Amino acid sequence: MALINENYLKLKAGYLFPEISRRVAAFSTANPGRKILRLGIGDVTRPLCPKIVEAFQKGVEEMAASETFRGYGPEQGYGFLREAAATHDFQAFGADIRPEEIFISDGSKCDTGNIQEIFGSGNTIAIGDPVYPVYVDTNVMAGKTGPVQENGYYENILYMPCLEEQGFLPRVPKKKADIIYLCFPNNPTGATASRAELVQWVDYAKANRSVILFDAAYEAFIRDPAIPHSIFEIKGAKDVAIEFRSFSKTAGFTGTRCAYTVVPESLHAYTQSGEKVRVHDLWLRRQTTKFNGVSYPVQKAAEACYTEEGRTQIKNEISYYMENARIIKEKMSGYGYRVFGAENAPYVWFKTKNNMSSWNFFDLLLDKAGVVGTPGQGFGPSGEGYFRFSAFSSRNVVTEAMDALEKV
Repeated sequence: MALINENYLKLKAGYLFPEISRRVAAFSTANPGRKILRLGIGDVTRPLCPKIVEAFQKGVEEMAASETFRGYGPEQGYGFLREAAATHDFQAFGADIRPEEIFISDGSKCDTGNIQEIFGSGNTIAIGDPVYPVYVDTNVMAGKTGPVQENGYYENILYMPCLEEQGFLPRVPKKKADIIYLCFPNNPTGATASRAELVQWVDYAKANRSVILFDAAYEAFIRDPAIPHSIFEIKGAKDVAIEFRSFSKTAGFTGTRCAYTVVPESLHAYTQSGEKVRVHDLWLRRQTTKFNGVSYPVQKAAEACYTEEGRTQIKNEISYYMENARIIKEKMSGYGYRVFGAENAPYVWFKTKNNMSSWNFFDLLLDKAGVVGTPGQGFGPSGEGYFRFSAFSSRNVVTEAMDALEKV
């Protein structure tokens, strides 16, 4: 008989966002004609910038001519995109990242989930709480955790509660962790890490021969010039960290699919006997075996993000979303909520009133105002009692939703 991977049975309920979709669909069926104002999932609503579309179309045209047609491309990505990313995203900020250390992919969600494949099952994994649920769920699927406990935590994961009194930042653990997931600017709280705080993490990783998995998907939304955009701006981070970047929210590629992961050649992990192994080589082997690369037209479109015109257009789109975030934060603060984020991140994180659970608050907003957000509990037990709004909706949806919430 065919046997299943029983680790999937350890997963808590369904993935967060499909569960939201299920509840919204049930509400719509029961309330035909009710308008739904969506501030939940972090999907962009603005179209691709003209410069990106132009490059995309040229890439498609090249695929239509025998002289410029391309078949399988390099699994690591075309050199033109890797070079542009290295130059503008890292070297411009003083981080010595080379194109050969960049791997183009179809999404940082995929990469943050797949990266655990190249690390052994005996590692102690440290994950913030609340945080993007993919980090936990993919480790559960891979059998690197035990079952979920009554408090909502999985066995064999070292959780780092990100509490309000800590500015929603994880503290460096007193115990030894081998693999550490960090996300800044943070999804869902919008918290950012200072240079001094990242130095602490790099020092910890060096002392414990740990590897930091640094998710920087929202770095383009950072407004404070003192906040690092990359962990590789920290001296020595290339020896202990992997970084994930995405064009999804930065340039509206959620439906176009393009991202990349930086695996420095100086990063090592170890065999059980203590032998050093270059992590870059393992990820290269994984990608060349399981991935055929991002399509050529998409990579040409992504390259356009780094042109002068493309950067200007993208900055305008980011400013649009950050103005949405400002409006949401201002309105929710005026309604008496304790509100966080929205300054260097496109998410608004706030405390519910009267100790209401986050899922009950979700149902209340949907029923009374037709507004959809994301329950904090879905990001981990420490998110209970909090709620997240996304700034990626259109301006009219944001303003209409904020007006509708006045009666809740």
